[in-house]
Amino acid sequence: MAPSEERPAGQHSSVDSSERSRDRTSGRRRSTTDARDRDGEDGGSSADEAEVSEDDEDGNQSPNDSYPDSLIVVSNRQPYRHEYEDVEGGSGPGNGDGDDGSDGTSADGGEVRTDGDDREITVDEPAGGLTAGLDPVLQEASGTWIAWGDGEADFAVTDDDNRVSVPPDDESYTLRRIDIPDEAVEGYYYGFSNRVLWPLCHEFPGLVDTRPDDLEWYRRVNERFADAIVDSASAQSTVWIQDYHFALAPRLVQESTPESTTVAQFWHIPWPDPETFEVCPAHTDLLEGVLGNDLLGFHVERYGRQFLACVDEYLPEASVDRARLLVEYEGSTTRVVATPMGVDAETYDRSARSTDPTAVHSLFDDCTIDDDTVLGLGVDRLDYSKGIPERLAGIERFFERNPAWRGAFTFVQKATPSRTDIPAYDRYGELVREDVARINARFATGDWQPIVYTEEYFSQEELSALYRRADVMVVSSLLDGMNLVAQEYVAATVDGDGTLLLSDRAGAHDRLGTQALTIDPTDADGVAEQLERAVSMPRAERKRRMHRLRTKVFDADLERWMNAQFDWIARVHGDGGLEGGRGRYGDSNPDSDASTSAESADRSTGGPDRDTHERPPSV
Repeated sequence: MAPSEERPAGQHSSVDSSERSRDRTSGRRRSTTDARDRDGEDGGSSADEAEVSEDDEDGNQSPNDSYPDSLIVVSNRQPYRHEYEDVEGGSGPGNGDGDDGSDGTSADGGEVRTDGDDREITVDEPAGGLTAGLDPVLQEASGTWIAWGDGEADFAVTDDDNRVSVPPDDESYTLRRIDIPDEAVEGYYYGFSNRVLWPLCHEFPGLVDTRPDDLEWYRRVNERFADAIVDSASAQSTVWIQDYHFALAPRLVQESTPESTTVAQFWHIPWPDPETFEVCPAHTDLLEGVLGNDLLGFHVERYGRQFLACVDEYLPEASVDRARLLVEYEGSTTRVVATPMGVDAETYDRSARSTDPTAVHSLFDDCTIDDDTVLGLGVDRLDYSKGIPERLAGIERFFERNPAWRGAFTFVQKATPSRTDIPAYDRYGELVREDVARINARFATGDWQPIVYTEEYFSQEELSALYRRADVMVVSSLLDGMNLVAQEYVAATVDGDGTLLLSDRAGAHDRLGTQALTIDPTDADGVAEQLERAVSMPRAERKRRMHRLRTKVFDADLERWMNAQFDWIARVHGDGGLEGGRGRYGDSNPDSDASTSAESADRSTGGPDRDTHERPPSV
């Protein structure tokens, strides 16, 4: 579109319930702020996703045969958090209708109870991402979820074993909370997890900060989680561990559970190459810990292959089969799989259709975005892996090269402060803000600024409206395990008229790169050129590309990804040609004819013999 061309108006359309799935959200209270910093490869909006479950005609969850009978999920983040309500005289902000005797809930749907001192306690419930997606699975499986209890009132509601039944209004499974003291949180979480493993896995070895006690705290917390897992596990249990906080736990669990217990882990962030990995303190211990898994999942195959290369390099006694993605070590076998994670596409589609895309200017107090302004968008945590300064350099170069677009194109950067107690993150946030101020000072006019920057919280509805309104989404990650924001944008672009600029270093590029405009985030001229291409692309080409992107995102959504995990886990239990004990694979691999490579991810992520999901609604 030319600078003077009017942006095609998005036609507001409602959702026909006969064509779309019923609303899967529970209506219970959703967290709108993070009491503590939350993890997430794409945490800039992961708190804005909704639950994933399959409902029958009566609104009940339908059984899924692929879910394990005895499921134990382990994560740093817990699905439910109990907090004390700030009240005076029995009522106050947030207390809502809790005192009217109607249903014992707060105004926004959270459960209200009291402790022994008559202080009111409310519960924040899963707002999105994997946590919300797994919650209905645990309800159906009547399983156990083990997580860090980080809420102020968490242990006021648990029993002597730190267990509480959840969800609060339909107690279906057990949440077992691990009490981590502040000193341990500083060493385990803000220390080794995010000063060592996070920068290392994202190929920033220069930012690795090895403090004296952090590794020991990481060990101790992993041991505490492992003890809780062993205490909860049986011979038939499936233990599914999430992410990089628990690299040592799988081996500890494997050594203390029956051979028939399945231990699996999904590593949501990249895995570094051997040269970078060598920087990691106790790197051989971490490899040995992760090899306690029967199944180890990554988003894309290249991260799995880099893991195998590290095993080959630093554990010479291990037998690595790179062709079959298998490792034999100390009498057990670990299978490595690549299953790219999706998003709850239907919820983003539904939320976007219920919004007015022209109303996004109300989100910004200090500026006006006209309806005919061509809008670029970035949504990220303030994390050095996201490439925000590199993105801003490309936008600055775009305005240098294209004076006609000054006043006609505005870029909105939604940023979420993250891990600000870590100096590298604090400095990064300052750098981003300084770059925005400098670029605006250079190009802004009396009634227009090139970059609108905000760190405000947006609800899912507000974020979906922003996604829908944006003409161009820029994802410029320097390295990402997946990047769910790119998929969220596609799912919410219900008018079918948007363009995705996607870093070739994001895991999402393996799936979406053929229809997105590929960028090297470190090449400012290249980013500017692709922005030029995006804003001048014929509408027919924009819609064709977006339709294909939406098909990919809907065909491989969050529910399909979870089904793929449980399909693989079922094979570890002995289905489909596996033979014998823990992690023992027969010569005939049941998936030998199904590629796990990144290039074939679209057809392989759903596991064997699964129908594809519905296509996205017409746009």
